[in-house]
Amino acid sequence: MRASAGTPRYKGPVEKIIEDAVEEASIYAKYGADGILVENMHDIPYVKKKDLSPEIVTLMTRICTEVRKVVPGNTVCGVQILAGCNREAIAVAKAAGFQFIRAEGFVFSHVADEGFMDASAGTLLRYRRQIDAEDVLVFADVKKKHSSHAITSDVTLLETVKAAEFFLADGIILTGRATGEEANMQDLTEVRKCVAERLPVLIGSGVTLDNVGNYTAAADALIVGSYLKTAGRWENSLDAHRVQALVEYLKSRQQQQSS
Repeated sequence: MRASAGTPRYKGPVEKIIEDAVEEASIYAKYGADGILVENMHDIPYVKKKDLSPEIVTLMTRICTEVRKVVPGNTVCGVQILAGCNREAIAVAKAAGFQFIRAEGFVFSHVADEGFMDASAGTLLRYRRQIDAEDVLVFADVKKKHSSHAITSDVTLLETVKAAEFFLADGIILTGRATGEEANMQDLTEVRKCVAERLPVLIGSGVTLDNVGNYTAAADALIVGSYLKTAGRWENSLDAHRVQALVEYLKSRQQQQSS
């Protein structure tokens, strides 16, 4: 979605932000994407949950509700609210009928662009129970991008994955070091082996038409953002031709594997 009201890049009006988000969702639906993730990516610089204004949460609730109306019922929908606003995302997902959230800082603390981010699993899953949102899955980033993990340098990636599983994450998201950067294939292989089939493993950055074939064997799902935008830059508008090409490639590959 475009920048929310009150954020530095907001250009308004709010109705246009909603229309643009719904239009993008319709493009994904047109070409048969399996799922959609709504994210306030343009709200830079991001703030942590203590400074998140209510107008952002309400706008995202409205957008997610409208998106849900225009995509097929079998399209899996998720939401992420930056930065690390996981409780708010759970509430939005529940209200809009979404199936999952992408959660930063689920286990272990780290230092992000926005400052120190503490782990949230305990309070988040208790809140999920309190609002009767057990049907909303929590997919957790591990050793997340745009962050320093020096304070947990003695904790390996696999130890972080094991902690996320122990703390009841519903899925693991593996990324590169930053938005648009590829996830390490060796890391994916090791994480897949670590969780076996107990949890889904998602790739959360750097997927392109050129490299997507590297991930499909070991990953259960792919979160693709930057590549699907014009010129492959996250801040640009959605490129329908890129969406079509990637979805068609993946559908074709699935058919080949099942035949």
